[in-house]
Amino acid sequence: MPRNKRNILLLIFIFYSIFTNGQSGPDFSILADKAFQKLYQNPDDCISYSQSLLLSDQNIEHKLVLQNIISQAYAMKGDYVQSVSISTQQEDFQQNNLSYFMQAFGNYNLAEQYQNLDLYDQSKKIIAHLLSDQNLLKSNDPSLRITVAKIYQLQALNLGINRDYPSALKYLTKSDQYTNSSNEENIITQIENKIFRSSYLLRQNKLNESKKLTDKVIAHLEKYKEHPFLLSLAYETLSRYYFLKQDYTTSVSKSEMALSQIESLPFSSLKIKIYESLSRNYFALHDDVKYHQYNKLYINLTTKEDSNTKEGIRYIVKLAETNQNKSIEFQKQNYAQSLGILLLIVTFIILALLIYFLIIKSKNKDLKKQFDFFEKQSKREQKAHSSLPVIKEIPIIEKNSEKDSNKISKEKEEEILQKLEEFEQSDRFLNKSMSLSLLSSQMEINTKYLSEVINTHKEKNFNGYINELRINHIAHLLRTDSVFLNYKVSYLAEYSGFSSHSTFTTVFKSVTGMSPNTYIQEISKSKIV
Repeated sequence: MPRNKRNILLLIFIFYSIFTNGQSGPDFSILADKAFQKLYQNPDDCISYSQSLLLSDQNIEHKLVLQNIISQAYAMKGDYVQSVSISTQQEDFQQNNLSYFMQAFGNYNLAEQYQNLDLYDQSKKIIAHLLSDQNLLKSNDPSLRITVAKIYQLQALNLGINRDYPSALKYLTKSDQYTNSSNEENIITQIENKIFRSSYLLRQNKLNESKKLTDKVIAHLEKYKEHPFLLSLAYETLSRYYFLKQDYTTSVSKSEMALSQIESLPFSSLKIKIYESLSRNYFALHDDVKYHQYNKLYINLTTKEDSNTKEGIRYIVKLAETNQNKSIEFQKQNYAQSLGILLLIVTFIILALLIYFLIIKSKNKDLKKQFDFFEKQSKREQKAHSSLPVIKEIPIIEKNSEKDSNKISKEKEEEILQKLEEFEQSDRFLNKSMSLSLLSSQMEINTKYLSEVINTHKEKNFNGYINELRINHIAHLLRTDSVFLNYKVSYLAEYSGFSSHSTFTTVFKSVTGMSPNTYIQEISKSKIV
């Protein structure tokens, strides 16, 4: 019998056996594990393979597992609309009595979707609820244990976003305690944890410890070459190590090795990180041609992903309402109305800024502003080095008793202020796409309430509030990290999240009372002295 015909008959037999036996027990576990492995090899292949299994399997719980894998594949491509759309299809199964494992698995999947869309607070809440279940944590069921491992890993990533690196490392250790070497899903989770751990060590300035761990991961992955995504991620982490060591040439080499692993594969989110790393390194090396080449790739892919994220948030509203019954306050106006309002707000802010800059243009006010800014910077650095909690004074605003009914409650106001404090401690304000509606979604706060608290307690509108956070952040880096003193103002503007060089310069002067170049000169003089 010809070899091709024999292979076709064998394939038909396998699928017939799967269909007639309902993919019971070990058979489905092996197939699902292979699908999970393909997730880190090529998302497109993973989607095709998983969908073929989905068509032939009538088991509801198997379908949920496969849909989760497909959803993850779309997320790794940066297609969050399809990722959330696949997740919402799971609603049809909720009317059935699912097992304890699938209930936990479904909640984990939702938490993962929230994190993909930068809604970290919502993700953390779901995970905290899952980790409070002692039955889940103490289970010996292999499926539950790997799910718990991934839940701990997901929470570690959420903590890392908020720069709580010690806690993030502890959660990665807990994740490792629930893994073994029984299948690819367990092994891949272990490798991911090592790469994430290396990244957090790097951010804690434990450079040598981070490099040793990354080198071990790369040596293992290079030996088998089965997971291009993980190998690329490891090289990207190693590139950041060399960048911090100011060895930009080696950093470029590692970034290019990272890109070579996935250049022909649709791992969009990882490619964004690599393009950013390459543009940053070539900028430091004063190679303008390469800098503009990779910076353009970075901007184009980031713009596309930001658009997908916004659309994904719209889709997840339905998922949240039907599966979790959570009252998350998203903006539900249609696109045309939102665009019109946004244009009006932007126009108003631009006009307000122009008037504001004209008023404060005088030299005496600039000098006073410079003095006040340096004084605030000094206090901020003292606060950062202090181990005691700082109690922030909340301005006492006299209110007309007749208008109190239209104001937010004191408790809600304090809750919003606390969330703003956490937001200020992170670097999420550097996100170019950060807007009032996105921040209110992340905090689960009504947009009107958030705007009112910012105006009242921060004494500025949302745009001014975000811009001041960005300027304070870059000013602090210029004072504390001499590497930034060598960068061009255009790079500082882009790094800070501003859309243009001119906007950055204008806002910088409005906050500090001096231009970026003047500020850099003053800092450089003080370092020489």
